[in-house]
Amino acid sequence: MARIAQSTEVLFQGQASLDCGHGRPDGRRLLLSSSLVEALDVWAGVFSAAAGEGQERRSPTTTALCLFRMSEIQARAKRVSWDFKTAESHCKEGDQPERVQPIASSTLIHSDLTSVYGTVVMNRTVLFLGTGDGQLLKVILGENLTSNCPEVIYEIKEETPVFYKLVPHPVKNIYIYLTAGKEVRRIRVANCSKHKSCSECLTATDPHCGWCHPLQRCTFQGDCVRSENLENWLDISSGVKKCPKIQIIRSSKDKTTVTVVGSFSPRHSKCMVKNVDSSRELCQNKSQPNRTCTCSIPTRATYKDVSVVNVMFSFDSWNLSDRFNFTNCSSLKECPACTETGCAWCKSARRCIHPFTACDPSDYERNQEQCPVAVEKTSGGGRPKENKGNRTNQALQVFYIKSIEPQKVSTLGKSNVIVTGANFTRASNITMILKGTSTCDKDVIQVSHVLNDTHMKFSLPSSRKEMKDVCIQFDGGNCSSVGSLSYIALPHCSLIFPATTWISGGQNITMMGRNFDVIDNLIISHELKGNINVSEYCVATYCGFLAPSLKSSKVRTNVTVKLRVQDTYLDCGTLQYREDPRFTGYRVESEVDTELEVKIQKENDNFNISKKDIEITLFHGENGQLNCSFENITRNQDLTTILCKIKGIKTASTIANSSKKVRVKLGNLELYVEQESVPSTWYFLIVLPVLLVVVIFAAVGVTRHKSKELSRKQSQQLELLESELRKEIRDGFAELQMDKLDVVDSFGTVPFLDYKHFALRTFFPESGGFTHIFTEDMHNRDANDKNESLTALDALICNKSFLVTVIHTLEKQKNFSVKDRCLFASFLTIALQTKLVYLTSILEVLTRDLMEQCSNMQPKLMLRRTESVVEKLLTNWMSVCLSGFLRETVGEPFYLLVTTLNQKINKGPVDVITCKALYTLNEDWLLWQVPEFSTVALNVVFEKIPENESADVCRNISVNVLDCDTIGQAKEKIFQAFLSKNGSPYGLQLNEIGLELQVGTRQKELLDIDSSSVILEDGITKLNTIGHYEISNGSTIKVFKKIANFTSDVEYSDDHCHLILPDSEAFQDVQGKRHRGKHKFKVKEMYLTKLLSTKVAIHSVLEKLFRSIWSLPNSRAPFAIKYFFDFLDAQAENKKITDPDVVHIWKTNSLPLRFWVNILKNPQFVFDIKKTPHIDGCLSVIAQAFMDAFSLTEQQLGKEAPTNKLLYAKDIPTYKEEVKSYYKAIRDLPPLSSSEMEEFLTQESKKHENEFNEEVALTEIYKYIVKYFDEILNKLERERGLEEAQKQLLHVKVLFDEKKKCKWMARVFQWSSTALHQTHLHFTKEL
Repeated sequence: MARIAQSTEVLFQGQASLDCGHGRPDGRRLLLSSSLVEALDVWAGVFSAAAGEGQERRSPTTTALCLFRMSEIQARAKRVSWDFKTAESHCKEGDQPERVQPIASSTLIHSDLTSVYGTVVMNRTVLFLGTGDGQLLKVILGENLTSNCPEVIYEIKEETPVFYKLVPHPVKNIYIYLTAGKEVRRIRVANCSKHKSCSECLTATDPHCGWCHPLQRCTFQGDCVRSENLENWLDISSGVKKCPKIQIIRSSKDKTTVTVVGSFSPRHSKCMVKNVDSSRELCQNKSQPNRTCTCSIPTRATYKDVSVVNVMFSFDSWNLSDRFNFTNCSSLKECPACTETGCAWCKSARRCIHPFTACDPSDYERNQEQCPVAVEKTSGGGRPKENKGNRTNQALQVFYIKSIEPQKVSTLGKSNVIVTGANFTRASNITMILKGTSTCDKDVIQVSHVLNDTHMKFSLPSSRKEMKDVCIQFDGGNCSSVGSLSYIALPHCSLIFPATTWISGGQNITMMGRNFDVIDNLIISHELKGNINVSEYCVATYCGFLAPSLKSSKVRTNVTVKLRVQDTYLDCGTLQYREDPRFTGYRVESEVDTELEVKIQKENDNFNISKKDIEITLFHGENGQLNCSFENITRNQDLTTILCKIKGIKTASTIANSSKKVRVKLGNLELYVEQESVPSTWYFLIVLPVLLVVVIFAAVGVTRHKSKELSRKQSQQLELLESELRKEIRDGFAELQMDKLDVVDSFGTVPFLDYKHFALRTFFPESGGFTHIFTEDMHNRDANDKNESLTALDALICNKSFLVTVIHTLEKQKNFSVKDRCLFASFLTIALQTKLVYLTSILEVLTRDLMEQCSNMQPKLMLRRTESVVEKLLTNWMSVCLSGFLRETVGEPFYLLVTTLNQKINKGPVDVITCKALYTLNEDWLLWQVPEFSTVALNVVFEKIPENESADVCRNISVNVLDCDTIGQAKEKIFQAFLSKNGSPYGLQLNEIGLELQVGTRQKELLDIDSSSVILEDGITKLNTIGHYEISNGSTIKVFKKIANFTSDVEYSDDHCHLILPDSEAFQDVQGKRHRGKHKFKVKEMYLTKLLSTKVAIHSVLEKLFRSIWSLPNSRAPFAIKYFFDFLDAQAENKKITDPDVVHIWKTNSLPLRFWVNILKNPQFVFDIKKTPHIDGCLSVIAQAFMDAFSLTEQQLGKEAPTNKLLYAKDIPTYKEEVKSYYKAIRDLPPLSSSEMEEFLTQESKKHENEFNEEVALTEIYKYIVKYFDEILNKLERERGLEEAQKQLLHVKVLFDEKKKCKWMARVFQWSSTALHQTHLHFTKEL
């Protein structure tokens, strides 16, 4: 049932009962999704039968699409006075609404539907349907609203369910948005390019597609060049007959005419007919103005040998060609087939001839349309209907169907589906009928082989994903139902574990993924042994098998795990084979006499051995043997210990002493391990002194040799250092003079955050836990639905005297920390977001009070720190009022600065472990241990990535990387290049893609760490780089989507290094001083020119940013800045402060320090970007230079000053003069009137209505009030004129206390409302 809501825009009100029960006696009572097609006044809904314990879950096998006319719903709606009823039986007689039947012709039964969206395109109704297995279907209704067979226009590879709501693109009608999982995908509404010819394009009757003459392709109208000329693009309304087509027409006895028919603009055209065999032109012509070109070929005896001709028509912007073969003209017996191939049909003789020869008499059919229609003769005989009925009844009595196996097949079909039953050999004609979507054709399949009386085999064709009903028909009788059969997607692997096994094989390998129950075979593919079939056990999401033995192969090899489905082989991942485990010995220990512990030692390896892989047997005495139960495996630095226990024995110590060996079975590997031998004590006593003497003599000899070598090496290293110094200084000088960073002025759309997220990040920069409170959807919140307690509190804080008193009282409390002051100020800003005029007046009062406190001490320190509520309140107020100025004036140069800085940093080497770089602004982040590096140009291919996207995605791009880049860094540069080239990631994520090096026909996966990685002397693994893989210029890199599980961020431990090697000084800063060794002669100061090089690269962008901040657009300052600066000037004058430096410092502390520095250091507050630690370090240098420009003190810098200060030392005086001019220009502007400022604040308040949930902010403010309630109440009692505020505060507390007591009642009511809402359907129609 559905209740039609009442409003001023709805023309009727009532309850209607919608019946979408076609094909299901118990009906479909759950509505999953709906869409109103307003142009047709039709309402579409996806319905499902109920399932589960509470009858509230959808049943995927029962879903259907039904369409209802809104006029019929309106006519049958019953007026009622209630919204919901728990059961129909409660309705009085006569209250039951009439059932509204759907439009029968448009009802579509399809399994697993989840969502629907309907629209009208070119007078055709188009419905988009989402499914639970990740498909987007398209249904086009005919003129009488008859549904066609759905077309799959998009499939999600992961098969995640499509969310219930589909949303069209607001501007471009060629896109639709669907939500699945955690992603929103933009999908093209049609796959026009799959139609290869004009007739195929227009026959598809897809209103989004049409034939584009200039491109000779089926396209969207917007993709067709010069589509504004309607003759260049044919839509489905034109019909197939309007498609341009070359025809050869026998116009008379003497000549044959070649022309083009169809709908197109003739204008200027040329035509030519050429004999293919001799390359001789038979005819060539040009058209007259606005006429179609025609070619006339005279009838000649010599032309009868022309067997194949090429016909070409050239128009202004497109060509049309066709090839005609006349070799088989005489064999064609029908007129339509004859004229279709270009041959001529002799009407009287009823025969087909060569078009360049003559008929006798000369009577011809001009074209296929004039051919006589053949009338089929039908015999009046046939079997009586009652006979068929008799056979059917007989069949029902004789034949019996039991089951069908398997019940799931892949979309490729299945060649051996077995049906079991009885008496199959008695039938002469057996067919299987598959019925899927109600509007699609049935599949009728003849039996492949009747195996015996109880088993027969069918071969099922390919199909799209859906569930189909299966029935078997014997000798034309009734169809006996077998049940349902599911067509599902091909299997997909996500994980192989373990991924490394031993060469002898036999280990249990597990694969995780989906749709494994349609696998025909599991195959191990080896480069030498070929394909090896492996027996497997598979269920839907899990597959297990034993690794086969590759004993005769080389010790280290990789194999590919493949899945065979029909004749298709799917790669599932790689399984690495390594040499068999090596065991070194075992020990037997007995702590109690009834239990033995056997510890088996083996060399360290990467095998993940589980309990089911290993079997251990202990041999003792003469012929005794005991099975040892596996316990665990412990890996140490040198060896791995396997622990097993033998329990339930009586003489453990005797067995331990008589043990001989241990047999270990690991899969197919069987080894015997000998007991470890323990050296005797006397052996050490004899050998140890001898060893000491040898060591002493060796040490003396080595020491003397080392001293000579050291003096020789020192002289060599000094020469090397001198040479390196010369080279680096010369290179640094040349780079400063010649290097130029190519900064792109057009960098696409600036990724601004919306106001809500900008405000939250500035209000709560370190309190991430509060941000989610205010980010809920506010559009559905009723502004009048605010509970009484919060309404009263809202009115109370709008009392200026009360609010100021509360703030001062809170600030006097010792445990009201600085963090509490900032949070309180931010909650107050959000609560008064729509009352900025009032908030500004509070700010004025609190600022005056702060001046009173500071004037008695040091006025220059005012607003310098954030230690009071008013200081944080000022920061928030500036953020609110300057958000528009920031976005319109400063945003673009600021984003360009961050982008340019990133570009310059990535131009040189960056150590991925420490994030230090050769090019930087901050000496602390300078990579001075820089290796030699060069640029490598890669040809990158995105093959099948992104999936199912349009052809306009650029998949081949050229990317420059450095040979010292890790694979992860190269992958990030490739990803950024793809993003820059295409403007969108198209659903790709950096952590989802992998890289493969194309070497001939072979491919090698590139990884940061693999078996070829270099391991240094301290056991530290060096990350693989482009140079490590010896990748040269022009190499082809293939980008693929990973099938294994992946993590979002890779964090390397202390056991890894990149550019900074363990023996360098900077590495010790990170790792600690445990790594000692030789030091390369690298001096940090040699590379300080790189700081200057980075500064030069971004200098013009930085100056543009600074000047956009202290500029006055249109000779007007932003209202907030002018207003507050004038306020500070007025207060200084009132307090008779004559020192101009004080006012200058006040202005600097209130604007640059409180707002601009916060923005400059945190670009993630303004843009949707991620700030790296290195960028943070560089922006700190820029922010320091920015603040130095506002400082009044002269900097006294010497040669020993920090480089961060020296870098901009020469620029600061210029900036200072500009800042002074900026302050003076603002002061000289005419003052703002109070009405102008109030109008500005009112407009800003309206902009931010419904951005935040003020109720949450009020609740947080009340928590502070109630925490210090007694102190606040005492303060109100002592203050005059606040008696009414005191009463209101007590009233607010009573209301909050009552609300707390009744919370459990609200929960019960909420639960009841939810249950009722799920019982009935509620929708609204607005006209």
